[in-house]
Amino acid sequence: MPSTRPPVSVLGLGMMGTALAAAFLRAGHPTTVWNRSPAKTGPLVAQGATPAQTGPDAVSASPLVVVCLMTYDNVEEVLHPLAADLAGKTLVNLTNGTPAQARELAAWAERQGAQYLDGGIMAVPQMIAGPQAYVFYSGPQAAFDAHRETLSALGGTKYVGTDPGFAALHDLALLTGMYGMFAGVIQAFALVRTENLSATEFAEPLVAWVSAMLSGTPELAKAIDSGQHLTDVSSLAVNQAAFPNFLATFRDQGLSPELFEPFQAILDRAIKEGYGADGLSRIADLLKVTR
Repeated sequence: MPSTRPPVSVLGLGMMGTALAAAFLRAGHPTTVWNRSPAKTGPLVAQGATPAQTGPDAVSASPLVVVCLMTYDNVEEVLHPLAADLAGKTLVNLTNGTPAQARELAAWAERQGAQYLDGGIMAVPQMIAGPQAYVFYSGPQAAFDAHRETLSALGGTKYVGTDPGFAALHDLALLTGMYGMFAGVIQAFALVRTENLSATEFAEPLVAWVSAMLSGTPELAKAIDSGQHLTDVSSLAVNQAAFPNFLATFRDQGLSPELFEPFQAILDRAIKEGYGADGLSRIADLLKVTR
């Protein structure tokens, strides 16, 4: 019996694109797949996907066209030759990029007569369609509402506004927190390994400590939103006085301090500008660049 679920086309079959297409198939959506290297369609065809011979064939097969490539340059290389085929389509771009890139591509898509949704995937390929996976979407509310059920095949759907750059903003903000955390975790492991201690054994207390510290994140956020940065917990002056110990220890143990030196610099600037009594939340304001 033919599926009654809406069809979808997926352009780009790297690890993530393949996972997206497979999720649509498992959810019962007729799925057309296309990749610049046609051999990558094989495993999905075996699962029931329809291979498109050309990009225009893929676009014409479905009202919803999902794109997932390595970079926005790749997206432009693929989509610009298809400009004449996009009218009336909803284009969902799940390629990682910047808010500015999303806004520029949205404006281009609109000129071609397409509706554009930008997306930020908060999952690795193996997590797609699982309980922890979700995707940020931004762009026209009507386009999101029309295709929300189909897009839910990939995981949770989180609509963050009509500005097409907001999905990328949310995506990169969360990834910023992740990379900052891992920078500290990697430096910590490197430090204990200078004395041949086991990183595996150190992982347990490290996870417990970082998790405990993250519990203070909501209060940090409140201070940033309110602009009330005074603290009786751990002032910038206290942190600035203690931080040289980290850099000295790294050097003494034969490690580069380059991941942590920028933080020392901004602590020094905070004290110089008279914010010694404030908490770490003040640094969010100090990061703003005057244009």
